[in-house]
Amino acid sequence: QVQLVESGGGLVQAGGSLRLSCAASGGTFSTYAMGWFRQAPGKEREFVAVISWGGSRTNYADSVKDRFTISRDNAKKMVYLQMNSLKPEDTAVYYCAAPTARFRFLSDHKEYDSWGQGTQVTVSS
Repeated sequence: QVQLVESGGGLVQAGGSLRLSCAASGGTFSTYAMGWFRQAPGKEREFVAVISWGGSRTNYADSVKDRFTISRDNAKKMVYLQMNSLKPEDTAVYYCAAPTARFRFLSDHKEYDSWGQGTQVTVSS
């Protein structure tokens, strides 16, 4: 397992941008795909984006495609989520996560067992 700590959340106006960061420690970071998920009040946790262990492959939820970009730096054990053109419906607590299995490219939050504490993103209209 890896330990994860997110940062970079905050309050932003609609149309603005934020960059979330996730610092990892422990485990073999470069062998895990990494995901970002979010959970709004009263809603289930949902997939946002995933990046493969080497960084060459990504996948996004339709709701964030072309607005959000996931990236990673294995040397620094960091994962990032650049969020542009933010909308009020993007308001949620954002979590980075690592899956249970190494070398698996997964989008289902049930397949992830290492989670950060979350960082709040609030987009005002």
